[in-house]
Amino acid sequence: MSNCAIILAGGEGKRMKSDKPKPMSLVLGKPMLQWVFSALKKAGVDDICVVKGYHKEYIEDYLATLDYPVESVYQKERLGTGHAVMMAKDFLSAHDGNVVILNGDAPFMTAETIKNSLRQHTESGCAATVISAELDDATGYGRIVRDENGNLRAIVEHKDADEETLKITEVNSGGYWFDCQLLLSVLGKIKSDNKAGEYYLPDAVKLLLAEGKTVGAYTAECSDAVLGANDPGQLEELNQIARAKGYSC
Repeated sequence: MSNCAIILAGGEGKRMKSDKPKPMSLVLGKPMLQWVFSALKKAGVDDICVVKGYHKEYIEDYLATLDYPVESVYQKERLGTGHAVMMAKDFLSAHDGNVVILNGDAPFMTAETIKNSLRQHTESGCAATVISAELDDATGYGRIVRDENGNLRAIVEHKDADEETLKITEVNSGGYWFDCQLLLSVLGKIKSDNKAGEYYLPDAVKLLLAEGKTVGAYTAECSDAVLGANDPGQLEELNQIARAKGYSC
């Protein structure tokens, strides 16, 4: 059994005022994508596939500079996170262990969180485990709704949440562990019947739950795991946080 990783790195980031893919934006002089690679390698996950999209040549040129192999696949049309993972179907099919799916523009996901969430995922025998975080202000984030046993009952997007659910401060980080084969079994069933016409990865979790599978949630040691940047101001904030907290890649 081998564990692997898929990194979603196809985003354009229109508000970043850059022609580079958003994961290539720099935190302390290094692409956010490199921070994710570093955390995975420290966690012992060496088999990595990057889903590239917008200006894919920047990602390709960067991967060519690495001293370790990283596979990549191309998402020509960017139709959501579920669609991005569909592009890596062959990569998934070659593995019989677990896969962690991470955003390429979330630089503060740590090796500790990756390792500990995998441990919980495997020891509990879950089909999937969502990496979550506790926030003081959860506005805009999908909420983690747990059952009486502490397992995941649902991920409820902020816009769909009722008053009671909005009180929940545990949110979806956008990182997930899946059993590779179980993910493949539901990947093709994800529908795009939403306003955006996109395929969303959380729907894979919903499908597994509907099949009676157990899904867990692991709370990251630090809420910074959910942080990303959508514009130059937020990118500068990430740099300030990294400097203030002594983060390194």
